[in-house]
Amino acid sequence: MDQITQVLTAADSPDLHRMGGKGFALSQLTLAAFPVPEWILVPPPDFTMPCEAEALELHRFPETFKTDLSKRLEEMRADRLAVRSSAIEEDGNQASYAGQLDSFLNVAPADVLDHIVKVWQSAYSDRVQKYRSDKGISKPNRLPAVLIQRMVDADTAGVAFSVNAVSGNWSTAVVSAVKGLGEKLVSGETDAETWQVDRLGKANCISASEESGETVLTEEQAKAIASLARRCERYFGLPQDIEWAIRDGQLFLLQSRPITTLHKLLDPEGCLNIWDNSNIAESYGGVTTPLTFSFAHYIYKEVYQQFCMMMHVPRRVVEDNRALFNSMLGLVRGRVYYNLMSWYRALALLPGFRFNHKFMEQMMGVKEGMPASVMAGFQDNSLGARLTDGLRLGWAAMGLAKAQVALPRLIQQFYVLFDKALASIPGPIETLRPDELAQHFHDLEQRLLSRWNAPLVNDFFAMVYFGLLRGLTRKWCKDEDGTLQNGLLCGTGNIVSAEPAKRIYEMATVASKYPQLAKSLLHGSQRDAIASIAAYPDFSKHYEEYIERFADRCLNELKLESPTLRDDPMPLLRSIGSLAKRINEGHQTKLNAEHDLQAAAETELDRCLKGKPMRRAIFGYVLKQARLRVRDRENLRFERTRLFGRIRAIFLELGKRLSAVHALSAPRDIFYLEIYEVLGFIEGTATTTNLKSLVALRKKEFESFADDEAPADRFETRGIVNVANTFRGNTPQRTGANDTQDNLKGIGCCPGIVRGKARVVRDPANAEILPGEILVAEQTDPGWITLFPASSGVLVERGSLLSHSAIVSREMGIPSVVSINGLLSRIKTGDEIELDGATGEVALIQQA
Repeated sequence: MDQITQVLTAADSPDLHRMGGKGFALSQLTLAAFPVPEWILVPPPDFTMPCEAEALELHRFPETFKTDLSKRLEEMRADRLAVRSSAIEEDGNQASYAGQLDSFLNVAPADVLDHIVKVWQSAYSDRVQKYRSDKGISKPNRLPAVLIQRMVDADTAGVAFSVNAVSGNWSTAVVSAVKGLGEKLVSGETDAETWQVDRLGKANCISASEESGETVLTEEQAKAIASLARRCERYFGLPQDIEWAIRDGQLFLLQSRPITTLHKLLDPEGCLNIWDNSNIAESYGGVTTPLTFSFAHYIYKEVYQQFCMMMHVPRRVVEDNRALFNSMLGLVRGRVYYNLMSWYRALALLPGFRFNHKFMEQMMGVKEGMPASVMAGFQDNSLGARLTDGLRLGWAAMGLAKAQVALPRLIQQFYVLFDKALASIPGPIETLRPDELAQHFHDLEQRLLSRWNAPLVNDFFAMVYFGLLRGLTRKWCKDEDGTLQNGLLCGTGNIVSAEPAKRIYEMATVASKYPQLAKSLLHGSQRDAIASIAAYPDFSKHYEEYIERFADRCLNELKLESPTLRDDPMPLLRSIGSLAKRINEGHQTKLNAEHDLQAAAETELDRCLKGKPMRRAIFGYVLKQARLRVRDRENLRFERTRLFGRIRAIFLELGKRLSAVHALSAPRDIFYLEIYEVLGFIEGTATTTNLKSLVALRKKEFESFADDEAPADRFETRGIVNVANTFRGNTPQRTGANDTQDNLKGIGCCPGIVRGKARVVRDPANAEILPGEILVAEQTDPGWITLFPASSGVLVERGSLLSHSAIVSREMGIPSVVSINGLLSRIKTGDEIELDGATGEVALIQQA
């Protein structure tokens, strides 16, 4: 064993390697003038375990060391001392080693050498080895330093936490106290008196010691101890667990170490967020890459700030709430969610919040409203606040009336602006320099994202008139299940989202005349199918026109990483081939049923409003506006698809350029970077230029997101979102009134009763719907349109009355039901089912 030649004191510079965790902390605290009792420290021998405990012999201490130690002990003038371990790993951020190594109290100065050896011998104990194994500590284990400290003959002693280490509450310090030495508390010999002290200094004794009927601490003492713990936290920058003692009214700090368990605890007073993926999962299903999320996040922030200012929210109020708009979307385990708290707070900035929040919930497809306790925090119900809100609502109403009159012109101007912006590109995208590509992105920002007024105003009116129509059909026509409302919205006409289905059917009709072409489209490879198209000019013309207009209307079209129909046309080709086969076999697809449904609904409306001209006039106006606004909402979303298509092309090209100069390993690695990380690398504002390492880090993390169980569709978080929150739902699944073992209930979107076999589709790329089958899916987006013409009905687990699947099925007259909880867990391919698109009821007739 190497000889010990030195005794350290508080005058020596803090050195973790020589002093260990406890000594290092006390050295810093002493230098910072904390009330630490006098101490000295013996550093560890310069060798690592394993060795035999018996080898630690007293006679190996050199006389010079013994003399130095005796001198130091005499200078302390202490009758009794505490001899404690201070290992390098002890009191660390990851593991505290609390109670693992031996400590000794009330040691006489003459016995200190003996107890130094006993502390070292405890490092060989079985409990220490197990603790290291449990914590995954594999590095060599050094013997600990030994701290020798003046004993405080305490009147009271105990521990304190600068935050509540049991509940996770960061706003509350906890003080535990016993009479006499704190060892009685640590050993469990006696129960402690416990105080809680909030950050405003209010102290509350929550449990008394059983030793006497009196409190161990006064309120002022509890506050002083809590203040000391918080002072230690501020000094070290981490929440602290301290040991303290009081003698003759003087407070001493015996040790301070980090609390190591907070990463497992939620702060119950932390900021509440409620996350819901509702309709957003239709656009961003599954794991979404950083590039896509960063762009979507940016768009939501920018356009909804614009919207609030358009709704007469003062610019100052909008600017004061920038953090709110920055948090409307979140990315949790790689999945995109609405942060509902931010949405409701943004809506509360608008006049008439108590009325319009219900319309927003319908538009977003939110299945559960906010808890009443949360809603109460969004609005002031005082008389003055209601009067002010009424005045603002009146002022906004006048502005909205003007906006509604101007909206058709505004929409037309937007289309012109949009086309000019996309045409502003200086040349073919594959020929542009990286800086030119970056500048084109900035041009689109300036020309479009800062002038997104027409879609925003139209979305608002679509939300309002759809909600009003729902209310009127219920109140005046007793349409509780929405059958009449859905029928009235069928066959609106000129909705671009339904156009692909009709064009696909037209191409299938042409292909059905050429058996070889139909066969190649249905069964051939992509190369053979594309080659065969050139031999049929009449079909080729239709196909090229479709690709030119709808290539960006692909699966997950708003995810920039998604391949377009230009990259992979097989879903389109297979759909055309399948329909052509059905036409040749005599199975006709009815594409105009929507007009029959609309006529039947209007007949029912006439019956309900007969002899009520005022109601008829009001209802007619609301219906007309609802049809127009829903139509324009869907068509303007197609322009959004075109914008995302251009952004996708810009960054794919940038991926190629960055790969060519070895900044990226492959072009598609660009999807693991954020928008402004890419632009910053090009323009010289990037904080990280090692893009390859950044991509590798993100790839690994996002691969784990894809492998792990997805978060719930709706869940709550407290405090730091990515610490201790489980992302699991805490509310029961919604069930309909008629849900039974063989029945499900959702939201009817398009009237009609259909019975047939289910075809469950999770990936529509190569799916085929057989004649009479009902399409069953978790969610759909515009890329699924290739399957709609072949489906006799549509069932979707997610969605709302204004989701894409609902609008397109109504426009095409396909009976459909959305928002069916548990659909894919209950219905399998081949099951015979019956759906009622009016009532939203789905019955399982016979299992496959």
